[in-house]
Amino acid sequence: MKVRSLQELSSIGRHLADQRAREAREEAARREAERRAQAEREVFARAVGPVQPIPQRRKAHLAPPPAEPVPLQRQIDEQRVLREALSDEFDVSTLLDVDDALSFRRPGVGPEITRRLRAGHWSIQRELDLHGLRSDEAREALGQFIRESHRQGLRCVRVVHGKGLGSPGRMPVLKNKVHSWLVQKNAVMAFVQARPAEGGAGALVVLLRPASPRHPP
Repeated sequence: MKVRSLQELSSIGRHLADQRAREAREEAARREAERRAQAEREVFARAVGPVQPIPQRRKAHLAPPPAEPVPLQRQIDEQRVLREALSDEFDVSTLLDVDDALSFRRPGVGPEITRRLRAGHWSIQRELDLHGLRSDEAREALGQFIRESHRQGLRCVRVVHGKGLGSPGRMPVLKNKVHSWLVQKNAVMAFVQARPAEGGAGALVVLLRPASPRHPP
């Protein structure tokens, strides 16, 4: 760099002097910090006295934690659910006895069960309302509802399907399908048309089997 005047030369000299002074202060501060750290280590060593490493001859070797158990039963349940397909073409009348009062009891279940179910012997513990659902949505919702209710140990539930008055031709399409779907569920022991105060012809009261591994939903 070309110096054009004594004034510039003097300014450069002051700048270099300031820089050297700053570097000297930083170096002094660094050395002082190292000195203090060393002094603290020496104070600690004098306070503790001579030390000896702990022998490692009896070092414990911990086994790794066991792997999480595989929930086989849950996987089986989920696979069964994936395979489950409630058919819309299932003909109730070919296999099951459906009486004039729109009640059903599975073979082996005595007629007193449906009589007691009509009389309200079992308290209704949960309800599913299928109003406004498409057929495929209603089928999926009903299957899940019965499966979860049975898994939780519930015995008596109500399914509201409506009377079908708003369906084309005023035919109870969903009502008939619900009957067919329920018959295909092993967890269902019996069902009856609800009493007027419980929904009448627009609902069913369903009795479920006691929860047992022998009776999948």
